[in-house]
Amino acid sequence: MLIEVLCSEWDQYELVDCGDRRKLERFGEVLVVRGEPRAWWRPRLPESAWNRAQAVHDERAWTFAPDCPREWTLELDGLRLLARFTETSKHIGVFPEQWPHWRAILESGGKGRLLNLFGYTGAASMVAAKAGFEVTHVDASKPALTWARRNQELSGLQDAPLRLILDDAGKFVARELRRGKRYEAILLDPPAFGRGPKKELWKVERQVSELLAQCRELLSEQARFLILTMYNTDASALMLRNLLSDALEGLGGTLDVGELALRQTGSDKILPRSLWGRWTA
Repeated sequence: MLIEVLCSEWDQYELVDCGDRRKLERFGEVLVVRGEPRAWWRPRLPESAWNRAQAVHDERAWTFAPDCPREWTLELDGLRLLARFTETSKHIGVFPEQWPHWRAILESGGKGRLLNLFGYTGAASMVAAKAGFEVTHVDASKPALTWARRNQELSGLQDAPLRLILDDAGKFVARELRRGKRYEAILLDPPAFGRGPKKELWKVERQVSELLAQCRELLSEQARFLILTMYNTDASALMLRNLLSDALEGLGGTLDVGELALRQTGSDKILPRSLWGRWTA
């Protein structure tokens, strides 16, 4: 079985350097330093290069250079995505390693209904809406959903068939099944741990198998694909393959697994970021 590594080719992002559990990144024109637990090796560039960063997160808080914007926009195939620093997280609203999935969605032809569970700030949902899907985006975080609405406005998708829903993923899927709703494509990007809008507890190792089984029931007879992404460091591509093979048994089609990664500029280093599994009809 081939485990495939997919690397971002998004021109709005660059992994300038990484090592010593840190990474130096460019988002648009903004240089950022953040912690990276998977970067065990030594950095390539001298510390003077890292010191040019406009924003640094030390795993507790951000510090900013005087010229650093607090928010700015990134271009993605005609869409505009808001990048922003927040006091509560080292994340800035977009995960560039997801670019291969965005590209695949955009090139899929976009026919039918797509469900994006744990949709965060909505990059994949915006791409899917632009591709022509009728999109249902679900996330349990009110700030993330507000951010997704801002991305929808910035991208000029106010009139697109795109629903943004604040809900617990498992509860939403169960209700959709009771309603008899079906989807031609499903995206899942579950966190390792989290809580829903009503403090519902989510632990991926305990609940993802059941959720995948429910998602299999949600797939229509014209289903085209299901993509699972997982950042849990205890998981593996083989684990995702086993999960998806079990949940989607009997559907036929093709099952691929691998890692999403970021290629470092001027180096042979490839930084692993997350695992992915994709079923296609």
